[in-house]
Amino acid sequence: MSDASHRIVCVAGRALPLRGDDIDTDRIMPARFLRSVTFEGLERHVFEDERTGSSAAGRTGGVHPFDDPRFQGAAILIVNSNFGCGSSREHAPQGLLRWGIKAVIGESFSEIFFGNAAIIGLPCVKASAADVNTLMDIAEAKPATVVTVDLAAGTIAAAGVTLQLSIDPKVRDALVTGAWDTTGLLLERYEEVDATAARLPYVTGF
Repeated sequence: MSDASHRIVCVAGRALPLRGDDIDTDRIMPARFLRSVTFEGLERHVFEDERTGSSAAGRTGGVHPFDDPRFQGAAILIVNSNFGCGSSREHAPQGLLRWGIKAVIGESFSEIFFGNAAIIGLPCVKASAADVNTLMDIAEAKPATVVTVDLAAGTIAAAGVTLQLSIDPKVRDALVTGAWDTTGLLLERYEEVDATAARLPYVTGF
């Protein structure tokens, strides 16, 4: 039985809508920030090239959503299709999680990004294009709206609307039971590790 502290059954919070298909990991976390030894501080560099410099100066429609005061403190990221495509870098979901994102709702995700997110306890759930657009419209019109992602029930609720979500059953079960946090589970039961190690001649025989 997994410890309750690891279980991710329901995530609720205000939403940040990020429109656009094929948003790749190079945009989420520019390559120059992959040289860090730890993931600490990555939240400062999420979409940095699009939030600063020439990209920001020439952007149509004002500030980047991650800089928009309406969405500061948001816990739910809403995206379109093929989010997290491109190069395989675990720094992208790490940066989003450390920024404050606790769940991502999208039409579809890159397989590698989805896996990298799952192993750090960042649920990525899918919804239809129409439902994603509805959620984005709600978040933009009423930024204070709380969006609730219920993995156990398989639903997304916001502003009186309840929508269906989908997620790989194995990943859902790992999140809901807490089995996703393999390191945490190992540390909590380290006496069993010590007991096993004591029985192994190639550990104790030197």
